[in-house]
Amino acid sequence: MNGRLLDWSGHIVRLARNLGELGIAASMSDAALALVARRLIAANRATEALLYIQVTRGTAKRDHAFAAAMRPTLVMTVRPFDFSQRIAQQAMGVSVVTTDDTRWGRCDIKTTGLLANVLAKQGARRTGAFEAWLIGADGSVAEGASTNAWIVTGDGTVVTPPLSPRVLPGVMRAAVITAARERQIAIEERNFTVAEAQAAAEALITSTTVPVLPVVEINGVAVRGGSPGPIAARLAAAIWERIADQTGFRL
Repeated sequence: MNGRLLDWSGHIVRLARNLGELGIAASMSDAALALVARRLIAANRATEALLYIQVTRGTAKRDHAFAAAMRPTLVMTVRPFDFSQRIAQQAMGVSVVTTDDTRWGRCDIKTTGLLANVLAKQGARRTGAFEAWLIGADGSVAEGASTNAWIVTGDGTVVTPPLSPRVLPGVMRAAVITAARERQIAIEERNFTVAEAQAAAEALITSTTVPVLPVVEINGVAVRGGSPGPIAARLAAAIWERIADQTGFRL
């Protein structure tokens, strides 16, 4: 935002972890990656934009086993993104629908194998919903197709599913937990069901591109009477402050 990188260290740490879990070597040092990213942003004259980094194992003859001495391929892109659209959504709230979680068993690793997420998101959009929540075999909410999922209990505790192979460790998820604790808002990492979410005091979703949006409807059932709540508003304000501190960007 404002031509500056947001939460860069968090994204780089997660990228390194992902590469390690997949047995892919880093294509360049963190410092070199940051330099290339800033050059790309400058070359595109980007102010409000999304920077996307993708690393593949490299090119080789098709085989299930990895070829020896493969050189990783890195692709980095920048595209404009209007974050001001989130203000109206924060004021009105968004709806979500639920669907069975059919993803692979290591959803904590951010990979390009996102077919199940894509189909879930598209299914939600066909119903007019903003997001899809993925429901595991135990009936609990794992996360959204491209967001982390949260509820707020009657006593004001903010609840989100714990990190596990079912949940991507969102950089914004970590930022929201930090912001909540700094403001003495109780945080609990545990699973919750759709029924609990529908009856919750509030619900919300988070991601780097969201960054915090209140959920006011789940499967057609209004949450908090269909209006955003105060905890979501406090967390959203805290994250916008964080963004301003890092980038100078203000709506």
